[in-house]
Amino acid sequence: MPSRMIDGYKFQFYSADRHEPPHIHVVKAEKRVKIWLRDLSVANIRNFNSKELNHVIEIVREYQTEFMEWYHGFFS
Repeated sequence: MPSRMIDGYKFQFYSADRHEPPHIHVVKAEKRVKIWLRDLSVANIRNFNSKELNHVIEIVREYQTEFMEWYHGFFS
């Protein structure tokens, strides 16, 4: 499972998600969120408050192109 730390958050993919649209999992302690990379919508969320979620989405927006390339490279 490849991962990358940014601003205290772990951004990662799971190999079992191969057949889903491009997305990224973000983890910090007991907090988890799955974000679709095409439109930055939230698929699943656990324990993030709205302020922290907005911050995570801004990070994903900033790295969106890189994450998409990373996702396609990982699953190709």
